Amino acid sequence: MTITMILMTICATTLVYAAPLIFTALGGAFSEHSGVINVGLEGIMIVGAFSSAVFTLQFSTVFGGLTPWIALLVGGLFGALFSLLHALATVTLRANHIISGTVLNLLAPALCVFLTRVLYSGKGQTPVINQSIGNFTFPGLAQIPVIGPILFTKTSLVAYAAVLVGIISWYVLYKTRFGLRLRSVGENPAAADTLGINVSRYRYIGVMLSGLLGGIGGAVMAQSITLNFSAATISGQGFMALAAMIFGKWHPIGATGASIFFGLAQSLPIIGGYIPILAGVNSVWFQIAPYAITIIILVIFLGKAVAPAADGENYIKSH
Repeated sequence: MTITMILMTICATTLVYAAPLIFTALGGAFSEHSGVINVGLEGIMIVGAFSSAVFTLQFSTVFGGLTPWIALLVGGLFGALFSLLHALATVTLRANHIISGTVLNLLAPALCVFLTRVLYSGKGQTPVINQSIGNFTFPGLAQIPVIGPILFTKTSLVAYAAVLVGIISWYVLYKTRFGLRLRSVGENPAAADTLGINVSRYRYIGVMLSGLLGGIGGAVMAQSITLNFSAATISGQGFMALAAMIFGKWHPIGATGASIFFGLAQSLPIIGGYIPILAGVNSVWFQIAPYAITIIILVIFLGKAVAPAADGENYIKSH
């Protein structure tokens, strides 16, 4: 296998695994910039994966090749609805953010596996979807010498869409009035309230955006990687996205870059055999690597990264 083919395989596989992490990490950034810690990203991804898989199985004959792309939006919609539980608990009822997010992570797999058994004759997983997001070759760009075959040939279109969403998220958070208000709510809600900004509204919006993007992230997993839904479809990716967000210092561009790094770590079991220096390593170590790297990153950077000042603090409006 030539060096170009090896690099092409590494890049394509990395982007496939990075795409769901990018969407979910960006969602976490919106929530935390509004002042609400969301450790329930794992549960939101599970809901997104389940709803998108069921939608694809039910409507593939209706929408044809567009089905998996519409399923991403369906996953995002159900993720946003599911995140309302977290918003209600933390913003309205002023519950502890960590506990509320943990409840989402415990509720989602139990609920979705139960519904899967109800819908599919007691089976713990859905059938394999017959419409999925496959590889994509960019016309024109694929002809660029050297980088064309590596970056733009038989690659993940949804990953490039995720990177674009990362750039848009940066613009929204740092260059728009909405983003300024959202960040002010996460930095100093009392001052924002004094200026007439509805703190609760913006926190609800932040949490629902995290649900929307997290649900899309889960849907991407089901539509492009696992190709069905089961209890193992989402197995730690939500926590990896959370780690990527922290590693990226709550910045959309940083979170996107960190997600690509974690995507590379996740792809090691597949691409390890193509890299001569890693060919002799036991595959078990490759499977452990993403989770070990997640823990190491959190230990090293969690204390050094500075979150929004009011992140995780409930706001009680004074009269």
